[in-house]
Amino acid sequence: MQFDLDEEQRAIRDTVRRFTEQEIVPHASTWDEQEYFPREVYLKMAPLGLLGMTIPETYGGSALSRTVAALVYEELARGDMATAVGLSVHNMVAGSIARFGHEEQRERWVRRLAQGELLGAFALSEAGAGSDAASLQCRAERRGDTYVLNGTKMWVTNGGEADLYLVMARTSPVRGSQGISCFVVEKETPGFRFGKTERKMGLHSSPTRELIFEQCTIPLGQRLGEEGQGFKIALSSLDGGRINIGAIAVGVAQAAFEVARSYACQRTQFGQPIGAFQAVQFMLADMAMKIEAARLLVYEAAYKLDHEQNASMYASMAKCFATDVAMEVTTNAVQVLGGAGYVRDYPVERYMRDVKVAQIFEGTNQIQRMVIARALLGNIR
Repeated sequence: MQFDLDEEQRAIRDTVRRFTEQEIVPHASTWDEQEYFPREVYLKMAPLGLLGMTIPETYGGSALSRTVAALVYEELARGDMATAVGLSVHNMVAGSIARFGHEEQRERWVRRLAQGELLGAFALSEAGAGSDAASLQCRAERRGDTYVLNGTKMWVTNGGEADLYLVMARTSPVRGSQGISCFVVEKETPGFRFGKTERKMGLHSSPTRELIFEQCTIPLGQRLGEEGQGFKIALSSLDGGRINIGAIAVGVAQAAFEVARSYACQRTQFGQPIGAFQAVQFMLADMAMKIEAARLLVYEAAYKLDHEQNASMYASMAKCFATDVAMEVTTNAVQVLGGAGYVRDYPVERYMRDVKVAQIFEGTNQIQRMVIARALLGNIR
């Protein structure tokens, strides 16, 4: 059992850490305040190979392992969770097209995604289809060599900014997941427009928008995979996506812990640093323990996925535990800073606002517990 990173893993981690400290940390608070989407940062990440992390090198990707990808997301999230989440979604789209697309689709889109020429977004959820994603109602009607899309999508990360949208739509009246297909829709397609931009608690520099399809006609060649395979494509990215979110949560928690620890050493009350008081010491000790436990659970899930083991339960454990820990750690970091933690002079309030959504997206933590329980017990009734 190996707990140390190898030389290549350390090199990649350190490169991303330097990039984050130079290109993200100095600007993250301003992006949050101004609700600004930093597209230029994604272009800077492209030469580092971060826009095609799981894509084969044949198509311009980095072909990184899930374990290395987890290192990348953790480091980016220490600077800005919103940027790390946007990158995770982009890589989910690029990876899905590389895996399920035919050669023409790969040549048309995958290399451009990896180079940063295109930005991707993933559209599954709807107003009435969240945790029960298979109940989606957006429709795609086959008409000869085309499909006509009608309906809406909600909660789309990178919405409005992305150039390419992976859209799940119903191609059959069959209820449930069997009648769902997957389509690649380009931004400027007639009949495709954007609805409201969500006003969110956090992740202000990550746009979340509604997609609206009204008689939106796309060629047959923009269907990804076979008809009825859409839900399988969506589910195929879930384990990796949940591991990514777990890693991102660990990164945010680590950043919050470091601010709290530093503040506890500097802030004095009653004639001594507040870190000298056992109440604060125990808070910091619990934060450090739980972050380390979450990190190891993320690494284990990534390892299992890399080695083609059944990783679903472990991915759910990693996502659920790490995001719960991150919510606790960021809340306690605000508490350690006291009044200073509640104002925007320090980033811990942003960490707390941002990481709350990690308990909700990529499957709520209640859904994760269902996945874990079913893996342990089967479909017991």
